[in-house]
Amino acid sequence: MKKWFSNKKVAIFFDDIPQVAVRYALPDSPKEEKKSIEKYPFVSKKELKVKLLDCKTKQEYNFSIPKGYCYDGASVPRFFWRIIGANTDNRFLIPALIHDVLCENHDFVNNNRALSTNVFNALLEASGVTKFKRFLMKNSVACFQTIFCNW
Repeated sequence: MKKWFSNKKVAIFFDDIPQVAVRYALPDSPKEEKKSIEKYPFVSKKELKVKLLDCKTKQEYNFSIPKGYCYDGASVPRFFWRIIGANTDNRFLIPALIHDVLCENHDFVNNNRALSTNVFNALLEASGVTKFKRFLMKNSVACFQTIFCNW
């Protein structure tokens, strides 16, 4: 495993460099496929093994993201694109990939929402997202998960 990033809260390791691709609908693609691509335009190009270390508790979490996993990128409402950036911003793709997997699989981190938010923030930092934008994104995600996702 290669250390991708670490700070005082979390350390993140991948077995290889994450590779993400954009999915495109072809003119003759079935309607269901077009809808799927519109909703989830990004795909993991290969299987990715992930190790997370909660630096406070020393708890380690391991999981894999399958090749072909589709996701929507960063869920930044269009209204905020001028402030934060578009949901397709390259700096957001890996953080959004890992965070979306954690949101769909709470058990990967023993239902620890705070850890998933710290992982998201750390990956944004590793991607070069400014402190102000990270603050907005991290807190928006935390509020959304608490209010709408009951997590």
